Amino acid sequence: MGLIGGLIELLFGGGRNVVRETAEVFRENAEAGAQRSAGLQEATLTQFASEFSRGGSGFDRVMDGVNRIPRPALALGTLGLFVSAMSDPVWFAQRMQGLSLVPEPLWWLLGVVVSFYFGARHQVKAQNFQREIAMTMARVPAVVENLSVLKSLQPGDPGVADAGPDAALSLAALSPNHNSALEDWKALRRAG
Repeated sequence: MGLIGGLIELLFGGGRNVVRETAEVFRENAEAGAQRSAGLQEATLTQFASEFSRGGSGFDRVMDGVNRIPRPALALGTLGLFVSAMSDPVWFAQRMQGLSLVPEPLWWLLGVVVSFYFGARHQVKAQNFQREIAMTMARVPAVVENLSVLKSLQPGDPGVADAGPDAALSLAALSPNHNSALEDWKALRRAG
């Protein structure tokens, strides 16, 4: 028993657990990881609370409000353009003619300002937009083919009601039929 007791004392003695310590080299201790995660979340929330607390000066509050204006203003302004184009097309066309007089370098400057303001998000959205355009353009041949097939199925096309070699049936399919309900309606309109 002395040898086994010495081995157990070596592995688990003195408040240590060599097996657990060795296993933690290869796999994180879940309880310790949860404690670290909770500490990180608490620190993050504390930082957010200190940023948005009412302890700042009036200038800080005004600047926080100004920083929140651009995105809603752009979104609501774009919707306003659509509404104005529908409600008063002449007024809208006059404004668009004014925009056509803006020199190209000024458009580039506006693009730079907007890009820097919105940062990488703008670039990612633009790249996704380019990718979507490329995918749409790749579908164009299939759409053109589908349109030609649908066009061939128009009801006035003689190929749709193909009667084979029977000429009388082909002429009957193309000539209008007598519609007694339509004739009655026309008679009522003439009488009334």
